[in-house]
Amino acid sequence: MIEFTRGEPLNTPSGIRPAAVSGSFYPADRETLTRTVDTLLSQIPPPADARRPKALIVPHAGYIYSGAVAACAYARLRAHSGSVARVVLLGPAHRLLVRGLALPAARHFATPLGVVDVDPQAAAASLGLPQVVTSDAVHAREHSLEVQLPFLQRVLGAFRILPFAVGDATAAEVAEVIELLWDDPRTVFVISTDLSHYLPYAVARATDRRTVESILALDDRAISGSEACGSTPLGGLLRVARARGLRPELLDLRNSGDTAGDREQVVGYAALIVPDYGHD
Repeated sequence: MIEFTRGEPLNTPSGIRPAAVSGSFYPADRETLTRTVDTLLSQIPPPADARRPKALIVPHAGYIYSGAVAACAYARLRAHSGSVARVVLLGPAHRLLVRGLALPAARHFATPLGVVDVDPQAAAASLGLPQVVTSDAVHAREHSLEVQLPFLQRVLGAFRILPFAVGDATAAEVAEVIELLWDDPRTVFVISTDLSHYLPYAVARATDRRTVESILALDDRAISGSEACGSTPLGGLLRVARARGLRPELLDLRNSGDTAGDREQVVGYAALIVPDYGHD
């Protein structure tokens, strides 16, 4: 295990974490990216439920595979851009393993659509928890959080982020971080996770349906890393939702065999929200 600790030197002299997966997971050209995201969002009909989501559960594959699924959740934020000032992002660390939850030392994240600021006050408060550390290295090539930013930039406009790459942590440790930040009325949470990986199409559909049923039942203990790569941040959210009497709602469930891949080995994607019952 590679462990990073609080106070790791900043690796980006400008304080900006540059886009790492533009051109692969999503378009690198600003106009093409804008058109791609807007088209995906435009295909989602206006929701009958006008409540603002407090949390979104979205996939993080390339847009050609999972973008249409993610758009189902992000479309629910479009009418609430004026009421969201901060987005807490939690997704799995794929490239480097870290003990706990890693924040970047970088002060900004860049995409082809512009620069998003990291919330310094919220970061400082989170670093008061022992499971939260600082590591630019963990964030340098991580895609699970970056791919969420263009969607957020198009639906929210101005906002700050608090990006956590979740490594070797427990759902309880993630839940403690979420609870610390939950009560701010202008904060929304985004949990980044794909579902099953590289199963045959029919097997994946059955497996992912069981996983979604566990999410809807708030049963985080029934979801393993083989069923959701972001099982730990997902488990943290489900624990908080259970404690607060909130229920996720399923918006979409598909896999790469439904979108842009073959059906021999597929990856599963789901979009869910946790409505914010205190805000319309």
